[in-house]
Amino acid sequence: MTTLTRADWEQRARELKIEGRAYINGEYTAAVSNETFECISPVDGRLLTRVASCDAADAQRAVDSARVTFNSGVWSRLAPAKRKSAMIRFAALLKVNAEELALLETLDMGKPISDSLHIDVPGAAQALSWSGEAIDKIYDEVATTPHDQLGLVTREPVGVVAAIVPWNFPLMMACWKLGPALSTGNSVILKPSEKSPLTAIRIAALAVEAGIPAGVLNVLPGYGHTVGKALALHMDVDTLVFTGSTKIAKQLMIYSGESNMKRIWLEAGGKSPNIVFADAPDLQAAAEAAASAIAFNQGEVCTAGSRLLVERSIKERFLPLVIEALKAWKPGNPLDPDTNVGALVDTQQMNTVLSYIESGHADGAKLVAGGKRTLQESGGTYVEPTIFDGVSNAMKIAQEEIFGPVLSVIAFDSVEEAISIANDTPYGLAAAVWTANISKAHLTAKALRAGSVWVNQYDGGDMTAPFGGFKQSGNGRDKSLHAFDKYTELKSTWIKL
Repeated sequence: MTTLTRADWEQRARELKIEGRAYINGEYTAAVSNETFECISPVDGRLLTRVASCDAADAQRAVDSARVTFNSGVWSRLAPAKRKSAMIRFAALLKVNAEELALLETLDMGKPISDSLHIDVPGAAQALSWSGEAIDKIYDEVATTPHDQLGLVTREPVGVVAAIVPWNFPLMMACWKLGPALSTGNSVILKPSEKSPLTAIRIAALAVEAGIPAGVLNVLPGYGHTVGKALALHMDVDTLVFTGSTKIAKQLMIYSGESNMKRIWLEAGGKSPNIVFADAPDLQAAAEAAASAIAFNQGEVCTAGSRLLVERSIKERFLPLVIEALKAWKPGNPLDPDTNVGALVDTQQMNTVLSYIESGHADGAKLVAGGKRTLQESGGTYVEPTIFDGVSNAMKIAQEEIFGPVLSVIAFDSVEEAISIANDTPYGLAAAVWTANISKAHLTAKALRAGSVWVNQYDGGDMTAPFGGFKQSGNGRDKSLHAFDKYTELKSTWIKL
């Protein structure tokens, strides 16, 4: 456990050497065009570095490198146990460099340093090691055949994988993809968000240091409409995995059809209902969880509990508990270890969140907490965690993903109404149910159209549980053994004896 103070982190930030170049075939390199973009810290608005702005020419270089490396078999045909060892070393190097990676993450996207250090980096390392540990324990199959035939069902790596990852958990989301993709023997091109590319760039060198051959992991920073589009349309990318907005997810599916029908796996938006019944076992715990579910990571969470559905009979008693609990979530300097709400990722996102708050006012919702920009003197992008009461599920703030700390409180009168409201959304990523009635808990969970349902808690699960969504929240699953399905092809080999 580190004992670093805010002053210590600020000193390290001043001394930090930041790499901003792309990583292709085992080397850091400028973009072919030599173009760069500014990497601005949301903490205080200062320029951190200039980052390579990759485009189609760089995508071609990376895909060529990945394909040659894949076809050589230096990684793709390596014994699973040896790939496992390299993945475990890769995970260990993340831990060795945890303080540097956490500092990069906090400076780059504004999350509290305590979260970066104690949640994001360990979570990323676990994703790599867990997937690596699993890979030599997954068996292929023998089909049931007549005595003179042999049917084999085997998994093979899909080939070249492009992974486009979001800005809210840059390192952890990358490793949710890299763990199974690399462990199964693929070559990967990682495209981090232009809003938060620094940890992805840094870990590329750690992969080679861990013994993963050059060319197996390439990192291309840049914009979605340039290098992201080039990867999505590339005829030699076999699979594209993505976490981000539903709008972009839909466009990537179009690009697949316009190119080589590459497999597209998507984790997209969410508008998750957090349902509190009158018979919840602990209203105080439910209130604290409701506050955490919207304020953690500045509300920049795809599973954020952004719709709080409360049974009407307890609403007057319960809502004050939530408002009080939210007071513990106060924006502060992300380099202070005591801060639990940092800055929104950039000015654009801050303005988006503030526009949704204005929409809530305009639609007649009642503001009961927060609702303003704060800490403007810092030069950073901070917004107070916000609660609107009296929200109709038809309002914009209840239907659209805000990706900020804005909570909509909606009352209901029956189990059936709660389920109807919860499912009345284009998304289906996550949901929570608070009740002491075991039958109600199970029946409600079954009725909710969501990939994850948590009972008497919010945001449960670990690497053993699949993560992904129903409806327009995407397809496929991250985490768990089910994630390997995205990065492998099934082959049937039928032998006449």
